Amino acid sequence: MDHYYVYIIQSEVDRSFYKGFTTNYLKRLDDHNAGLSQYTSRKCPWKLVYVEEFASKSKALKRELMLKKQNANYLRWLIDQPSNIIKH
Repeated sequence: MDHYYVYIIQSEVDRSFYKGFTTNYLKRLDDHNAGLSQYTSRKCPWKLVYVEEFASKSKALKRELMLKKQNANYLRWLIDQPSNIIKH
């Protein structure tokens, strides 16, 4: 069974957040920090602050879209919630 993840990374330069979708969040973090994403390359280094797992790609993509619409206060709150699998 495939696993799908929604992740949030935070820039260590300006503390901004980036939200994304992947099947391998550790590799994706490495990609961001290697400058492979045009948007995130200007704000390296990034740290992984939130990961949420989904059984279906469609649910993960819907969640990613919802998170992209949220403000920083909501994201900071979310990072401390039980849904964050990297806090376990």
